[in-house]
Amino acid sequence: MATSRESERALLLRVALQAMVDHGLEPDFPPAALTQAAALSGDERFRDGTESDLRALLWCSIDNDGSRDLDQLTVADTPAGGCTTIRVAVADVSASVERGSALDRHARTNTTSVYTPPRNFPMLPDRLSTDLTSLNPDVDRLAVVVEVAVGDDGLCGASKVYRALVHNHAKLAYHAAGAWLQDEGPLPAAVAAVPGLAENLKLQDRVAQQMKAHRHDHGALELETLEVRAEFDGDTVGRLAAEKPNRANNLIEDFMIAVNGSIARFLEAHRFPVLRRVVRSPERWQRIVALAADFGEQLPGEPDAPALNAFLLKRRAADPLRFPDLSLTVIKLMGRGEYVASFPGQPVVGHFGLAVSEYTHSTAPNRRYPDLITQRLVRAVVAQQEVPYGRDELGALAAECTLKEDGAQKVERMVRKAAAACLLSSRIGQQFDGVVTGASPKGTWVRIFDPPVEGRVERGQEGLDVGDKVRVRLVRTNPERGFIDFVRT
Repeated sequence: MATSRESERALLLRVALQAMVDHGLEPDFPPAALTQAAALSGDERFRDGTESDLRALLWCSIDNDGSRDLDQLTVADTPAGGCTTIRVAVADVSASVERGSALDRHARTNTTSVYTPPRNFPMLPDRLSTDLTSLNPDVDRLAVVVEVAVGDDGLCGASKVYRALVHNHAKLAYHAAGAWLQDEGPLPAAVAAVPGLAENLKLQDRVAQQMKAHRHDHGALELETLEVRAEFDGDTVGRLAAEKPNRANNLIEDFMIAVNGSIARFLEAHRFPVLRRVVRSPERWQRIVALAADFGEQLPGEPDAPALNAFLLKRRAADPLRFPDLSLTVIKLMGRGEYVASFPGQPVVGHFGLAVSEYTHSTAPNRRYPDLITQRLVRAVVAQQEVPYGRDELGALAAECTLKEDGAQKVERMVRKAAAACLLSSRIGQQFDGVVTGASPKGTWVRIFDPPVEGRVERGQEGLDVGDKVRVRLVRTNPERGFIDFVRT
């Protein structure tokens, strides 16, 4: 079913708004939240003289090209005594968003920002997320700073957590910064304008690679997924752009993993609860074993992260073009991540994919409510205050955040599929190669390779399982409902 090319942007916005409502999310801010945000005058009223002043350090941000809600800055110190000190400054959102306030109630309802092609639905109003609580360039901001000592072997050692004043000296984008770090592009102008920043970024990049190598040696999975976004030509969907992560993406990811682990250990050391981010042992390990066998590789009968990673590394070297599809298959078979509240003395559930036992989400409080909860816990420790959440409340929040995150992902997926349906509406009858990404009594789904679009297999799905390669023919699209239907050929 094709739709008028002129109406696609408006159609996708309708789809996004309805999907938000269907999944229990608020597409718009309540008037009380907007009034509260407008009344905030800035973070200067939260300064009490106890913060460290780190504004002179060569802080910079690296994010998506169009991002304005900047949650973190990074910097590294020249190695001393065999260790490099990395620092991550996280926007001090909890200073502006009080528990139980109108802003907090909306943030708790959605628990995350939702990003769709026609419109983004931020967790906090722009007055905060892109202004007062964003670590924007050339302004001073309050932040929660995490220091981590990293050895030459990539092992993270001693860490500190404290509040500080920081200053973003350069706003960088993944694409340009990554190309430069990989010697595939010029030095970004924003880097060249700050003396010493280029050298500092090279140091950050080197440390990040050392940390990644250490994690992989201990079983962290080498996965690579494609980020696909719809791009408009005027009001029509013109293309689906797929981007692979580069060294700049990896740098930020590696620093954030180090910080999230440090924050979890920090809270645990002070006998505080931790809102953990966990990925349990794979739900369908035997299917992963069978998938490896299809490539002539043997995996153990029980979940084994190092063995799985060794298989993934072999496949990436053998077929880098299709490695993102294999990564997606493994991610689907591992099962989703979830939030779990843990308390002193309780057994800890770890993160199978990262091969770590101590992990939380703490570095994106403008965009994720679990990070805001964690920041409130951290600030309570730093201020020597009582735990701000009760056991039952924190357990309920963990369940809510998991549920709403799932809903937000479904909204984003729905709008991506609606955009893809718009793009494919003129290609009915064409055949495509793809890989099965879902197989259950509810249906079988396949992602075709070019363009990278997922749809349902309506006929011929018998016997298919996740990871199977398949050739399909497009038989119908329905952008309004996000339907893309294939039959197996």
